[in-house]
Amino acid sequence: MNHPTALFLLAAKQAEIKALQQLSTSCLLVTSISELVHQLQRERGISNIFLASGCELFALQRQQQLLQSVQAEQQLRTALNKQYLQGAEPCQSSRLLSGISLALQGVDHLAGLREQIQLQKITPLQATEAYSRLIAAWLAVVLESADLACDAGITRFLVALFNLLQTKEYAGQERAWGAMGLASGQLTTELAERLLLLQQAQQHSSAVFLEFATTEQQQQWHLLDQATAAKQLRQLRTMIQQLSGTAAPVPAVSDLWYQFATERMDEMHLLQAGLTAQLQQLTSATVEAAQQKLKQHQHKLTELSELTELPASSGLTLLIDPSMPGLYGASVVPAGQAEPSVQAPSRSFYQLLSEQAQHIRQMHTELTDARRAISEQKLIDRAKLLLMQYKKLTEEQAYRQLQQSAMKQQCR
Repeated sequence: MNHPTALFLLAAKQAEIKALQQLSTSCLLVTSISELVHQLQRERGISNIFLASGCELFALQRQQQLLQSVQAEQQLRTALNKQYLQGAEPCQSSRLLSGISLALQGVDHLAGLREQIQLQKITPLQATEAYSRLIAAWLAVVLESADLACDAGITRFLVALFNLLQTKEYAGQERAWGAMGLASGQLTTELAERLLLLQQAQQHSSAVFLEFATTEQQQQWHLLDQATAAKQLRQLRTMIQQLSGTAAPVPAVSDLWYQFATERMDEMHLLQAGLTAQLQQLTSATVEAAQQKLKQHQHKLTELSELTELPASSGLTLLIDPSMPGLYGASVVPAGQAEPSVQAPSRSFYQLLSEQAQHIRQMHTELTDARRAISEQKLIDRAKLLLMQYKKLTEEQAYRQLQQSAMKQQCR
């Protein structure tokens, strides 16, 4: 056994542990972002009703909600500064840092938005759009964090979390549009179509969530979908489609719509809280397992270093291992099926090397599968942005065009 070679093996495992520790910290930040997004969604809904009622409704609730939003913001800022500005290891992802700076710039201007709402210098629609842009910026940070994860199991959790957050955000936008339409009596066919698109977007995101969720999380989602709030909301959705094209305000129905939509979103938040708690447990367990594996490597290498008599050929294990790729066109025997041609004590060292290499290959394969949903989401976002820029479409029109294109391709 060559001592410098052994040091490289240990360095590889130490690098893996360091990456997992950084990932664990990132998952804590994702939890803080998730909480801020939830508070901003609540603030958006309350501010919508506050403005639409001429400041008569939800005035006290709004002041209470602002305190919760500010608290969530301060907690997130503290965590971000500690991790990325004061941390010992600088972040190597310019995309992640750029996304954080963009989202923080929006948060910096929240005070101005809140003042405009208080003074009624902004419409409910304008306020809703502003909050939605800020929430979208933070969701993009969550997506980028998932793309940078180095462990397949944790990546799957992050993909599930992102799509649950995305589903909840589409539900929040549906709540806002429906409440505005019912309160004002402007149940246009355009609004009905917009609500349908948001419902379809929820179905898509929730399907991806279920694909990456655990069995327990899937069961919780199905219970949520069969809860009273979800059933009542589906009935109101049908009623809105039937009333589309009318111009009669229905404030009582608007209140019910807001109530059931909010209850459904709160149930999603409970599921979200459970998922983030499980994510933190998973990251801690993964780091602990990697540290235990490092100790096992160190113990085995110590044993091998104490051996005094080794065959001269014992260092050639890699060169004659038929399970390793080499000559193009030559057959590769799967590991474990070939008879070892070198029987030497130091083959145990080679086993450590082989196990580490196999671990890395398996992790890469699993990560590739888990990141598929991330790549698809980024591709959709990029295509939507290009359509908006070059065809001068609204986000809704761009999403509809992408949806129609996807349906045509499936039919072919």
